[in-house]
Amino acid sequence: MLLFCPTCANILECEEGLNACYRFSCSTCPYIYNITKRISSRTYTKLKEVDDVLGGNAAWENVDSIEEKCPKCDNARAYFMQVQTRSADEPMTTFYKCTNQECNHRWRE
Repeated sequence: MLLFCPTCANILECEEGLNACYRFSCSTCPYIYNITKRISSRTYTKLKEVDDVLGGNAAWENVDSIEEKCPKCDNARAYFMQVQTRSADEPMTTFYKCTNQECNHRWRE
């Protein structure tokens, strides 16, 4: 925790004062602040919400299906879509979603 001098705005340094107590003192002016109790503070940062890269459930509304075996339930068909996830010289990534409504397993290739 940083505290600043109210007279000259420099950073206050922590030093041992009289009677083995600690105090904040300014190195450029005679300002001294005796520490009488424990000083602490916490700041929790708010995490940024992560967007779904594939567009969520709405992205799967108008996709085609293909004969692809689901690795989870062995269903014969799956929905698919291709997205460029890496640089342009890399191949597109194919995402699959099982057509079985009870399974709905998703995988990529």
